[in-house]
Amino acid sequence: MELEDNQRLPGSDAAEKKKVASLRALVEGQNPAAKEVDDLMLRRFLRARNLDVEKASALFLKYLEWRCTAVPNGFISETEIKNELSHKEIFTQGFDKLGRPIVVYHVAKHFCSNRDMDELKRFVVYILDKLCARMPTGQEKFTCIADLNGWGYSNCDIRGYLASLDILQNRYPERLGKAYLIQVPYIFMKVWKIIYQFLDKNTKEKFIFIENKDLKATLLEDIDESQLPEIYGGKLPLVPVEESTV
Repeated sequence: MELEDNQRLPGSDAAEKKKVASLRALVEGQNPAAKEVDDLMLRRFLRARNLDVEKASALFLKYLEWRCTAVPNGFISETEIKNELSHKEIFTQGFDKLGRPIVVYHVAKHFCSNRDMDELKRFVVYILDKLCARMPTGQEKFTCIADLNGWGYSNCDIRGYLASLDILQNRYPERLGKAYLIQVPYIFMKVWKIIYQFLDKNTKEKFIFIENKDLKATLLEDIDESQLPEIYGGKLPLVPVEESTV
């Protein structure tokens, strides 16, 4: 029984396992759909609320309600996000040294003037579901390279950024492993000061700014050259998210 428990929640001590069990009992009593999720998902919600069972329960139950309305078919189809896909701003390929799938976001290819908020939210779900599907057994997180080369005020979309981060933090908690912000123009820092206020403590610690002179060396600390995109000195070509395979 103990072996089975360890396999189900590797990396958890007895106290955390007990809290996961308490969380399961609480949410299953309020929403039968909770029976369909595994303990790893419940643990992510629990950790996102610093092991507070009551707060984790509230967050998870809101997630279940949201998923039913936001993703009624169980997945987002590419026909629902045609405009966002046409920008070719998101790429997924390779894995870091911990086995986390890598996503590359070319932020300057996003324009506030031609985005539809509902479609953007669907696009974020589509990306995150793709990343989760690419995670190998035993891995729960992904790595992001946010490339701001060429970013200007025409790309600035604070409402869109905050909506995307809300989905990441509250619907996919503890999925982000690390986010590198690279080739960051000075003017973006004004926007970052606004965004930063809306990040929870756990998420704030995952964002890392890299200076241009240290770009390749820093990325290579966590990503092998064979898995790093060519444009950053690696060997993998960029693959648009819709063309990536699990």
